[in-house]
Amino acid sequence: MLQLKNLNASYGFLQILWGVSLHVDEGESVGLVGPNGAGKTTTLRTIAGLLNPTGGEVLFKNQSMNHVPAHETTRRGISYISEDLNLFVDMSVRENLLMGAYIVREREKQLETLDFVYQLFPRLKERESQLAGTMSGGERKMLAIARGMMSNPELLLVDEPSLGLAPHLVTDVFNSLQTLQKTGVTILLVEQRVNATLEITDRAYVLEHGRVVMEGPSSELMQNEHIKQAYLGI
Repeated sequence: MLQLKNLNASYGFLQILWGVSLHVDEGESVGLVGPNGAGKTTTLRTIAGLLNPTGGEVLFKNQSMNHVPAHETTRRGISYISEDLNLFVDMSVRENLLMGAYIVREREKQLETLDFVYQLFPRLKERESQLAGTMSGGERKMLAIARGMMSNPELLLVDEPSLGLAPHLVTDVFNSLQTLQKTGVTILLVEQRVNATLEITDRAYVLEHGRVVMEGPSSELMQNEHIKQAYLGI
């Protein structure tokens, strides 16, 4: 479904990604892990059309996404949930969710998707009239993920969903991602909690200094000595 081929990306004169290659197959949940500054968020931003690659290629369903603007990326079936969420804090949960369906023209389809999202996230249904700005951190993360689902994406890009959350809320958010995958959504997850990420993903890539240094089934990476020492503290 998604393929990156020797992807390079820069902010001005500062190159962040150096020949990154990876793939995500339909229905998979794939992790992208690594230390701060490794280029994980830059990878997602480039896939989402928020940053143009300086080399290499992004392919989605065998079509090049190079230089495709972000709004068109969404129309093609990719939804990006950034670490800063970008919620409309003075709007209700329901209003935020419907804003996520702005590319869906049919009102009936919007409401069908809204019902589906409420089934996945019953807590949001309970709080549909509550202002997003008054919600807890974990609830906001769930709302951001749910809003990303409102455009009926085929691929969900999720950036640092655990950032700033208490451990019990992290568990809730990760459970939500697992539930989404079970419905058939393909997920590329960027996350610093390596152990938790490897527990819920099928495969993973390790990014260090803008380069992929390791990849494989998540269960195997959990047993890798470099992963244990560098990321799991074992």
